[in-house]
Amino acid sequence: MLKFVSTGTLNIGYEENGPTNGDSVLLMHGWPYDPRTYDGVVAKLTAASCRTVVPYLRGFGPTRFLSTGTPRSGQQAALGGDLKDFMDALGLQRAALVGYDWGGRAACIVAALWPERARCLVTGDGYNIQDIPNANTPAAPEQELRYWYQHYFNTERGAAGLAANRRELIRLLWRLWSPLWAFDDATFAPSVSSWDNPDFVDVTISSYRHRYGNAPGDPTLEAIEQRLTAQPPIPVPSIALHGEANGLLPDSWSEHERRFTGRRERRLIAGVGHNLPAEAPDAIADAVLELLGRTGA
Repeated sequence: MLKFVSTGTLNIGYEENGPTNGDSVLLMHGWPYDPRTYDGVVAKLTAASCRTVVPYLRGFGPTRFLSTGTPRSGQQAALGGDLKDFMDALGLQRAALVGYDWGGRAACIVAALWPERARCLVTGDGYNIQDIPNANTPAAPEQELRYWYQHYFNTERGAAGLAANRRELIRLLWRLWSPLWAFDDATFAPSVSSWDNPDFVDVTISSYRHRYGNAPGDPTLEAIEQRLTAQPPIPVPSIALHGEANGLLPDSWSEHERRFTGRRERRLIAGVGHNLPAEAPDAIADAVLELLGRTGA
């Protein structure tokens, strides 16, 4: 079901399933994952007659930049802008948005800056828009330890390590971030080719350096980035999911709730880590169907 559509910047590969006249649901994967993480969610949503669309983010799988001159930026404005441009290219005026990690950032940005494009939002771990002006404020030591890979990527050794050892590094992160998820080679192997994208390393390193002020952004995205410094609220109906066994991020709903100004709810999921769609596909799908007002939620 792989398809392609071009924006002004990217030729985006995406997977589409379900009836074309069904409720459209955009499912945005995180780093370092890919659309395979949503397979269980897609199955349940298409069974409920939804149209699911799962794009490969910039730097992943078959998605490619159209110009060699475009900065291989992984900044948050690029992720949010890509999602809006993707919807424009598909002629999709409104959709339910679902995401976690990088994909959750993209979904939150569109829901905040262009809320007319989002029927609703299901977001992993809450408000995912980065507060870049305050990004260099130290976190608690335990959280700094969880962010070891981000500090690593801000060194040349880390960039070289990602290029040389991406499979081993990603397998380690999957295990650390989802300590109760007993994934095997059959689950891991189908995603491996997504990280062989020629821009994967550059986009990744850009993302983790830009957020700390250690890499320039794409000048064409500066207007979006400036809007995000205000930490804009999200007015669309939203459900935030958090795995209680998340090995990367603590539950921060007490800080995030005020950023959601419409209908909002937080749900904790026992026994689940960071990779919410793969570990708890029913929880994701049920939240989407509930927000869409569908029976069976």
